[in-house]
Amino acid sequence: MAMAALNIAFDAPDNSGSRCPSRARPIDLVHLATQTMGDKALEIEVLQMFARQARGCLQGLIEDNSDTVRATAHRLKGAALAVGAFRVSEAAGDVEDRGGDAANLAAVGAAVIEAENFILKLCR
Repeated sequence: MAMAALNIAFDAPDNSGSRCPSRARPIDLVHLATQTMGDKALEIEVLQMFARQARGCLQGLIEDNSDTVRATAHRLKGAALAVGAFRVSEAAGDVEDRGGDAANLAAVGAAVIEAENFILKLCR
């Protein structure tokens, strides 16, 4: 199951351009269910893995090296897209495209914390 979780967590999403009400949440559960084929245990595993990765990426975003910041933002953006954390993905995309100034980094941090809190509530 861990290999399936890794594949799902890092695959590109199928419907990244569509707008739907489930995107109002920090994690789009409809998108996640599509990615996990409705397997609730796998959803939780993938979300927990994403939360750990996102927290680790926050450390990489405060590096002095702009190439490291850009690469970390890109990695976070992709992982967030895969699980349906679209606010995290958009904020990370801004850092990737425009750099890690204080406002962009604060937006990523806020989005990651919001997603983490949502994930924690789901895992209870």
